Amino acid sequence: MMNEQTIPPVHQPPDPKNWVAMYADYLFAYTITRIQDEEQARDLVQETFLAGLQGLQKYAGKSSERTWLTGILKNKIIDVYRKKSSGLKTQEINTADGEVLDFFNGTDGHWKQEHRPQNFGLNDFDPLANKELNQVLQRCMRKLPALWLSVFTMKHMDDEETDVVCAELRISSANFWVIIHRAKLNLRACLQKNWM
Repeated sequence: MMNEQTIPPVHQPPDPKNWVAMYADYLFAYTITRIQDEEQARDLVQETFLAGLQGLQKYAGKSSERTWLTGILKNKIIDVYRKKSSGLKTQEINTADGEVLDFFNGTDGHWKQEHRPQNFGLNDFDPLANKELNQVLQRCMRKLPALWLSVFTMKHMDDEETDVVCAELRISSANFWVIIHRAKLNLRACLQKNWM
């Protein structure tokens, strides 16, 4: 009986000449949902391709080209979040333009009757309704202060751990929870106003 050894897969070297055709649309879509600025999203995708070219020797083939490029892009997006949020932390944590009303009773912490969450009517799958809801959500997200948007996006779109979000954006855990709470309240109020 022959002793079979597992042969490691031979990884294909990156093929930069095909990156634009193969990955530009995907990377742009990934970026625009997180940055919400088309020009900046395009710039970040171009910067990602440039960084990929400059770091070709670092590509070990442990992931697909697309995953590798997305990782580079993700770091660039986090840099944008940091720049947008620096210097605004204390102000944005405590206040925001058009901050939502106080939704809760001060005595028991429950919803005030007039502000109770309403059913969005999305019980049945309706692609058109979901597309419209997504458009309204994107508009509502654009209204969030930069730091709030960064925290919300990293936590709920990128599924980052709380510790990672706090470290990357240089905020405390207490500030994180205040921001997430207020961002959700603002988004909820905006959705109820514009979707219902």
